[in-house]
Amino acid sequence: MISQARWIYAPQDIGTVSPIFRKTVQAEELPIKATVYATAMGVYELLVNGKRVGDALMTPGWTSYNKRVQYQEYDILPYMKVRSNKIDLCAGKGWAVGRIGFSGSNKGDFSDHICVLAEIVLEYADGTQEVYLTNDTWQVYTSKVLFSELYDGETYDATAEEKLVGNASVEKKPTATKPIPQVGEYVREHERVAPVELIVTPKGERVIDFGQNLAGYVEIRIKGKKGSRIVLSHAEVLDSEGNFYTGNYRSAKNRIEYVLSGGEDVFKPHFCFQGYRYIRLDEFPKEEVDLGCFTSVAIYSDMKRTGHFACGDNRINQLYSNILWGQRSNFVDVPTDCPQRDERLGWTGDAQVFCRTASINYNTEKFYKKWLGDMMLDQGANGSVEGIIPILNHLRTRISTAWGDAAAICPWEVYLAYGNRDMLRTHFDMMKKWVEFMHGAGEEEYLWMGGIHYGDWLAMDFDNDICEGGTQTDLIASAFFAYSTELVIRAGRVLGEDVSYFEDMHTKVRSAFRRAFMKDGLPVLYPKCDGLSKNRPVLGETQTAIVLILRFGLYEESEREKLVNRLVEMIEQNDGRMTTGFVGTPYILHVLTENGRQDIAYNLLFQEKNPSWLFSVNHGATTMWEHWNSLREDGSFWSTTMNSFNHYAYGAVFDWIFGAALGIKVLDEGAGYSKVTVKPHTDRRLGFAEASIETAYGTLNSAWRYRGDEIRFDLTIPDGCEAEVELPGGTTCTLTGGTYLFIEKARD
Repeated sequence: MISQARWIYAPQDIGTVSPIFRKTVQAEELPIKATVYATAMGVYELLVNGKRVGDALMTPGWTSYNKRVQYQEYDILPYMKVRSNKIDLCAGKGWAVGRIGFSGSNKGDFSDHICVLAEIVLEYADGTQEVYLTNDTWQVYTSKVLFSELYDGETYDATAEEKLVGNASVEKKPTATKPIPQVGEYVREHERVAPVELIVTPKGERVIDFGQNLAGYVEIRIKGKKGSRIVLSHAEVLDSEGNFYTGNYRSAKNRIEYVLSGGEDVFKPHFCFQGYRYIRLDEFPKEEVDLGCFTSVAIYSDMKRTGHFACGDNRINQLYSNILWGQRSNFVDVPTDCPQRDERLGWTGDAQVFCRTASINYNTEKFYKKWLGDMMLDQGANGSVEGIIPILNHLRTRISTAWGDAAAICPWEVYLAYGNRDMLRTHFDMMKKWVEFMHGAGEEEYLWMGGIHYGDWLAMDFDNDICEGGTQTDLIASAFFAYSTELVIRAGRVLGEDVSYFEDMHTKVRSAFRRAFMKDGLPVLYPKCDGLSKNRPVLGETQTAIVLILRFGLYEESEREKLVNRLVEMIEQNDGRMTTGFVGTPYILHVLTENGRQDIAYNLLFQEKNPSWLFSVNHGATTMWEHWNSLREDGSFWSTTMNSFNHYAYGAVFDWIFGAALGIKVLDEGAGYSKVTVKPHTDRRLGFAEASIETAYGTLNSAWRYRGDEIRFDLTIPDGCEAEVELPGGTTCTLTGGTYLFIEKARD
């Protein structure tokens, strides 16, 4: 581990060039073990004798740098030779030093300059050790990376010579930042995507289409004249006329420039990545473009794929692919809202609505362990949780319901997925502190009234140019107050904690909610509700309001039918469409299905008019969109201000497909898939559906297929798992490890 080394940086201003921190190590004989422990304020690569060590990207990752930074451990013995060994740490600005957030700079947040910290430990056969620490004996050189920023791209000159700047300077001011061993998953290269088409746009520009929107970079293999340049720009979409469109990138340039060496060159960025489907050849040294020179490389955290799905409708299969690619693109070390524009931040609201889906698709335990660790460190003394984690000091966000609730929802969902009680216990205090914050946040003790919230973000209740949606934010806040309190109770029971205080609180919150926001079994406008009403209408009865009441159990049983019927009526009055945003959408299909209206839930899934999931699919999407109408019916774009074509929030629908259509749900007492229910809800329009997940016990699979007037159900239950099965035709049973077949008469 790193314990004695000092942070070092370039001895003078070297401009935008990425520095190389170098130590020459003399070894008269080869050691039996050679280890480097390294980290950076910035992002870095380790090279030994000119060869890159390891395949991890964007190390050390993004943490709450003021409090902790991950360090990485490398075995460098295979790279060493007798006598002189050149150890290089080449570093770029990354998240810690480069511009990040909306304001264009994070100067002063973490570090004003790139710096590195490292220990080199050589162990010899006779038991002796040599240790080399970063200090002022290290030398600093310029590199071939002349410029690199996360948002703006990279310039690499293969003809540039390394130049000695001088000996490194040592950080004089002690830092509170604690180096910790790697916690999260490493970011690595994954899918490699070949171009599908060279396009000449109406403007005469040469554009390459890779056919898939993703986060990563373009790798180029080429031989050309020394000193000639390649300049690339990136885009997610083309405009309605077929021209290259970058308006939604805002100030992010996403520009890559390479200067050729004259030999065989292989180029790809070192310290940045882009979100894109298309590249434009702004400069290219050849008249003829060989598409074989270009490969689009996806990068994301190295999570194991666990979930799989397929059905008889190719549109739904494409939707699932879009969900997967949305997750891959936005799980680059932290769960981000988008991978392309000048943002790419760890928005908590987006993360919590997608957490369950994410943990079905991939093993996210280590990924969330690291991110939730930063959330704990960034939680306010009063229990508050900001909208972005890790926090940017220069960009403070609203303390908002459904965003801060990630502090309760994500630890619980990760526990359900993996059954790790130690991890749940680690985060239990954070969960309680968040609930206590809500307890004291409002004007009334058991309601969260007032405050500036994000609301039902991007809902389409009325004027959809207003982001917060029409549902009164006090209702949403108080509903989530009840829900997060419920999760604290459930977590406390798992951990054997006394939760009587929170049980009492939940009872009082529920009662207060009903007095304030319900009348005659339906939601009403709270008389004192203001929220953002100066800027927008605030509605009493919305689809989202009803969905939250039903999902969070804020109704009396005698009111259930009335609420469900009113929700169905509102959907039908809107031409069979939702109006829900980030808050209501993850739950609406669940609420309908749980209350006997799976027909309406499936209608929404198959809806093709906007807003709907299939609207984007039918318009060529290969990832999830941020807005329902990121692209409008007329081919115009929603806005340039906030319009990502690679998001994941609305991909939470897969939780319903997996948990309701295929019927697989984890029980509290069976976290980690030791005990589940399998209650599939079928629909002939799918033809067939099958889903599986790799659990700690093995593969759990649920599948059904229509055959004439029959439905065939195939179930695989791994050893160690118990499944309570309830099929549509009335078959009920409890199954343990094995493969099972059931055939029932179709009822539709």
